[in-house]
Amino acid sequence: MKKSLVLAMAMALGVTASAYAANPFSDVPAGHWAYDSISKLAAAGVIDGYGDTTFGGDKLMTRYEMAQITAKAMAKGANVDKLAAEFADELDNLGVRVANLEKKADNVKITGYARYRYVESDKDGYGHTLRSRIWFNGQINDDWSYTGMIQNDQDLENKSGDEKTNFQRAYVDGKIGGLNVRAGRYNAFFADGNIYDTRADGVEISYGDKVKLTGYAGKSSDGQYSEDVLIPAADGNGFMGNYCGGVVSTKLGVVDVAAGYINYKDLGKDDVENAIWHVGAGVSFGDVALNAMYLKGDADGLDELKKLDDDGFVVGLKYKGADSAVAGSWGLFANYYDQGAQTYVAHTTDANTFDGVGFKGWGVGAEYTIAKNMVGTVHYYDTESKQDSNVDDKKLYADLVITF
Repeated sequence: MKKSLVLAMAMALGVTASAYAANPFSDVPAGHWAYDSISKLAAAGVIDGYGDTTFGGDKLMTRYEMAQITAKAMAKGANVDKLAAEFADELDNLGVRVANLEKKADNVKITGYARYRYVESDKDGYGHTLRSRIWFNGQINDDWSYTGMIQNDQDLENKSGDEKTNFQRAYVDGKIGGLNVRAGRYNAFFADGNIYDTRADGVEISYGDKVKLTGYAGKSSDGQYSEDVLIPAADGNGFMGNYCGGVVSTKLGVVDVAAGYINYKDLGKDDVENAIWHVGAGVSFGDVALNAMYLKGDADGLDELKKLDDDGFVVGLKYKGADSAVAGSWGLFANYYDQGAQTYVAHTTDANTFDGVGFKGWGVGAEYTIAKNMVGTVHYYDTESKQDSNVDDKKLYADLVITF
């Protein structure tokens, strides 16, 4: 053990060596430079030598042995945050949690995400975009945390250089008794994104483990209808509806199942609403995952919408998956969609969903981790309007996502 490390470890315990018994190691004489520090560490139970009355100070120490000493020092209350960070993997193997030390070392964490995207579409031509996100996470107390996110979007084809930067997330997560709570502006994800997948201002409360119950309510900030709308939004930004609903999920044998309901009101007009039911199931066979979902809408207050398809389904297949932490990992996916206009509000797919009239079609993709925290994805979609099969679109995406 190096001289500076022995002294630092002894000082971290904050007790003088004189308070302890004599040094127990035969190869550390009283005149040795480390005598006092080693005596202190031995008396505190942080070091115990090799079991033959020797300390072995001239031997090289393994990382595992150093992790054991660090773990014992942590248990004694020593401030060894830097050592805990250095030997985090070895400590984890020893079953020692360092989360509390990490919280004390840095209460606010900042992470980032950058995505370059190339898209080519029959309907809209091609384009290049760059999206950057900076995430802030702060621990309020043992039960509550805060998350915020700033997003910047740049259209690289826009010669004027216009870009948008918004504060897009601001929410808290916590516990009240046995309830898990999320509240604020966060990304709402309903029916695996087949109904809604974008930010919303609301609250979400869940309870249970084997059988999980989740309830939510709030106001959506985005939606499906555009210039040829059936339901125009007052501010021109999309489908601004109030919602409430819930879902119950559990596992039946090897099958994950879920069923839920969400009711949207004030969909651009005060008297327009839509209640959507959904039921889904998923099963995994090793590296292969299969899922399916059925959806049923019940719109009211607008005859044009009520005349359109009110049900639909989605089937998905996935093989493996790219793990951003593991270079060389990869995955494949394929989905088929057939959803009437009454079954979605802001769909998760990157396909053309022919806003306001429903869509059907398919998508396939591949993802590969080029290097740690660098994932490339290529995906292709072929969809058509449910109202007019002659109206269709083919889209190709190529993404590079970097996280830090």
